[in-house]
Amino acid sequence: MSVATNSPALIRELTNRTAVAVGGWTPGATVDGVEPLTGGTSSLTYVATLSGVPAGCERVVLKVAPPGLPPVRNRDVLRQGRLMSALAGQPGVRVPKVLFSDAGAPPAVQPFVAMELVPGECVEPVLVPRGTLSPGEVRGRALDAARMLAALHRVRPVGTALAAEPVVTLAGEIDRWTRAFGTVPDDLRTGHEAVAERLHATVPAPMTPVFTHGDYRLGNTLCADGAVTAIIDWEIWSFGDPRVDMTWLTFFTDEARHPASASDEPTGMPAKAELVDAYQEMRGETLRDLEWFEALTKYKESAATALLIKRGRKSGQLNTMHQRMLPALPVLLDEALELLGQYRG
Repeated sequence: MSVATNSPALIRELTNRTAVAVGGWTPGATVDGVEPLTGGTSSLTYVATLSGVPAGCERVVLKVAPPGLPPVRNRDVLRQGRLMSALAGQPGVRVPKVLFSDAGAPPAVQPFVAMELVPGECVEPVLVPRGTLSPGEVRGRALDAARMLAALHRVRPVGTALAAEPVVTLAGEIDRWTRAFGTVPDDLRTGHEAVAERLHATVPAPMTPVFTHGDYRLGNTLCADGAVTAIIDWEIWSFGDPRVDMTWLTFFTDEARHPASASDEPTGMPAKAELVDAYQEMRGETLRDLEWFEALTKYKESAATALLIKRGRKSGQLNTMHQRMLPALPVLLDEALELLGQYRG
């Protein structure tokens, strides 16, 4: 579904609702303007300029569920806001501070969450032209991201307001992406059944469930001066196995040779082993069976990209990255099977 984020009617409605919500947060505060901000595909993102608010909050980010669709699953911005509120102030974890929200009356009037505008840039090193970032800056960001992931996984859910959230088992994680494959055309899913079957047959012993981001990589963080300033884009967070996040992060290293990479030239990303070591040192716990999780990551990447290609075809907006990824989908599945063939548990 394509939504015009700069629709005058949509911006006017959002401005009016923001004025009411910000007044409840800080009496006397006003809205000077709202403008679109480039964001993800599962929600709309805006920047609101405010007056009469605490220092540092003059510009805030509004994350809005897309109009016309139920605000559930990855579109549930209020759930994302609750997670960020639960993580605020946790040692070693930096997320945007949630300031206020509006529940709306979905699907006609969609909910939104307002959060601080954190300084930093959002760049995925392997997916942009080389030279965009210096190798030293990339290395610093990646190692900081690995340590922050360990800090995130050290947060005890039982001590938060989200302790009753369901746990996504490893079998459930496999099934999630198998269902995604079931929604795409045949040419985007050839061979996925064999991988799903093998993943289910070799599921390793689970680790204690933790808060998982679900799409943890540098492209879903804000960074400055070689460090992570905030983790963003929490659309698919869950309670689950921490290794799901770890192998997703290492999939975006140079040695992983991500099929959507813009170049074979090095970026400065540390080796996978370095990232795992930085994580384990910070967390104080060893990650085992990572080969199985690397196979799951390739299965997940193939399914998630198939969804993006399906949407791109439908909207007529199939971009260059999607075109590079199209021939890689069956290759990812073959590589997953090869990893599982070598995995001994």
